[in-house]
Amino acid sequence: MNNQQQQSSTKIQNPKTQVPETPQMSDRDYINDMLSTEKYMTDSYSTALNEASHQALYSDLQQIFIDSQQCQRNLFNLMFEKGWYSFDAEQQQTLNQSYQQFTGYQAQNPYNQNNQQQ
Repeated sequence: MNNQQQQSSTKIQNPKTQVPETPQMSDRDYINDMLSTEKYMTDSYSTALNEASHQALYSDLQQIFIDSQQCQRNLFNLMFEKGWYSFDAEQQQTLNQSYQQFTGYQAQNPYNQNNQQQ
């Protein structure tokens, strides 16, 4: 990243909620651990859904996946609200280039073209 990019780079974040700097786990540590676990669980449930051959098992796994995904999202939102998660704002030109790139991919997708013809 060059100096011009660093100067125009903007963080998207909320004010940080302070936590004690001690060897013991803080609220931030606990929530971050739960978030990591939920991310792992949703990945695992996704794999299980892809491989489930029994409809009732699939339905049960699907509901657990949805619940786990919602929990993950709630934990992420909590960390963002407390300022423990931040993002670098992207320049509009870069967003436009990515949009154009993926729009081109979409036009090449044979399944997308079939859906449009129906």
